[in-house]
Amino acid sequence: MRFLITIARMYPGRTVLSIFCLLFSSVAEGVGLLLLLPVIGAVTGETGQGKGSGINLFGVGDFLTQSLSYVGLNPTVGPLLTIIVLCIAFKSIFLLAARAHVGYTVAHVATDLRLTLLRSLLAAKWEFYVRQPVGGLANSVGTEAIRASLGYQEGAKAVSYLVQAGVYAGVAFLVDWKATLGVLAVGAIVVFALNSLVRITHKAGQRQTQLLTSLMTRLTDSLQSVKPLKAMAREDLVGPLLSSDTRRLSKALRREVISTEALSAIQDLVFAIVIAAGLYVALDALKLPFNAVMVMVLVIAKLLTSLSKMQRDFQRMRSLDSAFWSLQATIEGATRDREAAPGGLTPLLEKSLRLDKVSFSYGTTQVLRDVSLSIPAGSFTAIVGPSGAGKTTIADLFTGLIRPQQGHVWIDDLLLEQVDLKQWRRMIGYVPQETFLLHDSVFLNVTLGDANLTEADAEEALRAAGAWDFVKVLPMGVSSSVGERGAALSGGQRQRIAIARALAHRPKLLILDEITSALDPDSEAAICRTLQGLQGQLTILAISHQPAIVQAADSVYRLERGRVSLSSNGKESPLVFGEPQSLPK
Repeated sequence: MRFLITIARMYPGRTVLSIFCLLFSSVAEGVGLLLLLPVIGAVTGETGQGKGSGINLFGVGDFLTQSLSYVGLNPTVGPLLTIIVLCIAFKSIFLLAARAHVGYTVAHVATDLRLTLLRSLLAAKWEFYVRQPVGGLANSVGTEAIRASLGYQEGAKAVSYLVQAGVYAGVAFLVDWKATLGVLAVGAIVVFALNSLVRITHKAGQRQTQLLTSLMTRLTDSLQSVKPLKAMAREDLVGPLLSSDTRRLSKALRREVISTEALSAIQDLVFAIVIAAGLYVALDALKLPFNAVMVMVLVIAKLLTSLSKMQRDFQRMRSLDSAFWSLQATIEGATRDREAAPGGLTPLLEKSLRLDKVSFSYGTTQVLRDVSLSIPAGSFTAIVGPSGAGKTTIADLFTGLIRPQQGHVWIDDLLLEQVDLKQWRRMIGYVPQETFLLHDSVFLNVTLGDANLTEADAEEALRAAGAWDFVKVLPMGVSSSVGERGAALSGGQRQRIAIARALAHRPKLLILDEITSALDPDSEAAICRTLQGLQGQLTILAISHQPAIVQAADSVYRLERGRVSLSSNGKESPLVFGEPQSLPK
């Protein structure tokens, strides 16, 4: 029930309104059932005065007759049937309203969970993403949100049947309280005894949630690597991993199906026995009036049916609610790792970008030791060094994705902790080593859907990146698709599109992370010429170990073993903080 209570607290207004509509619907149906007593009595001619039972049992018949006479209606078949039809109509209207509200809430649950997760993910620190598998996050947004909303739907249906069962029990109590207590006792015993099947279903649902996350993670990772896997004929090695999760998922599904169907079958058998036994005792042993017995049987049948449906829907809810808790855990994890907004000052980057005695470690591995360097505004600076030396770490420090454990990052005369991080990052264009392109048009890949950027802005960025010459001859120009992850373009063309994207919003700082490492010499030379053409227009920081980038840069810092030094003509000189030296061309 914790799941339903949590959702109800998220949508209190809709929940209360739905419950009231369900209550009114059930009461209307209960009144209609009670009115069957005088109808059957009028048809059969029974007065209900026999053996202490019938329509006068506990004054029900007299009360109904007096109530109808009070409003000017004769308790004959015609008016009674009319009222019964009206009761059914009211029941249908209120039930429709209740289920409509539940349906709207189901849609809101899925949508709001997705939006909450997306907002939490986008606000999380970079370290959070490093720990999370992409497939697991995709599964949370897709599968888990849907399963959570369906779980709420099943839970809401269970509550509706519980309300109906309560009203039916009240009606049955008015007709024969002893029989009603006996039926309720049997129903409670059956529900309690069959709760073990609900627990089995819940465990199967939890297992499905875990396996779906694992399967989606493996599938996403495999699809991202499908080209080299197929090129090496290694796709068969991935198959068993995916098949293993799929088979285990199938086993969990089978357990859920078996427990669900077993619950339904046992309920139907037990409740049929209860109704048959009750009929026999009432008609043959107690010789009760036929009209009272028929109404009682109808009400008890509806009562037991409602209890049965309630437990089945509760069982289905328990098979799905683990998805909600898994999704909530992801949201809470992202919220705990929310990126703090350090300050509110506006950065300008008019003088320089600096590290001042910065140290940084990943766990026990120290990457930077007391590093100081300066990048003058408007310059083209390269940072070179072996793999794992910490070059990308420096870029991450400048962007604020990570924070120095010792020392400071300066933007002009402001500490990074003092500036508005959002404003600062909007001034940065970033091109990663692994080119990220959407399976969409060139235009969307350049603008990323920014409504403030026009086709003219995209063309300007493409020209600045040296990409316009090949884009304009594409079949649909900037509207041409780049294919899955840019497969329709060459490596150099993909890099130019990525550079154009970084330039589209006119940044003041352009960070390039090993962008030429996978290119042929001609493509690399073309990229370098493009970068040289941008010199003076913005500040460029290139992370690389390629000679072409070194030759194109104004200044070069060499990073090795956590230390940084200025490099000039292949020789290293001690670093003078804030005074990088120019290299001869």
